[in-house]
Amino acid sequence: VQLQASGGGLVQAGGSLRLSCAASGRTFSRYVMGWFRQAAGKERESVTAISWSSGTTYYADSVKGRFTISRDNAKNTVYLQMNNLKPEDTAVYYCAASALLRPLGEWVPNIWGPGTQVTVSS
Repeated sequence: VQLQASGGGLVQAGGSLRLSCAASGRTFSRYVMGWFRQAAGKERESVTAISWSSGTTYYADSVKGRFTISRDNAKNTVYLQMNNLKPEDTAVYYCAASALLRPLGEWVPNIWGPGTQVTVSS
């Protein structure tokens, strides 16, 4: 599986963006998908993950109630809807995948896509 994220950009605080991650390969539906982010000068952090069936989702406390992850297995795509964006959400966002789902703090993907920049101005 290869991943390609898109949808990043510049938005004002309180605004919304939707990131997409398109995956190649016929086994997309078998993979756990999720998003990480890395702000300048900070460590990469996990944001959210979704099981192959969409039955289980995890969110970092910092984004709960504002971000929503979803997937369309027919389109080999996972989405991250980001609402009420804050300047502290500014980061490079990375799409990631793995075969197994773990709670967010324990999830270690083995497939990564190139990042997409999200910048939130105050």
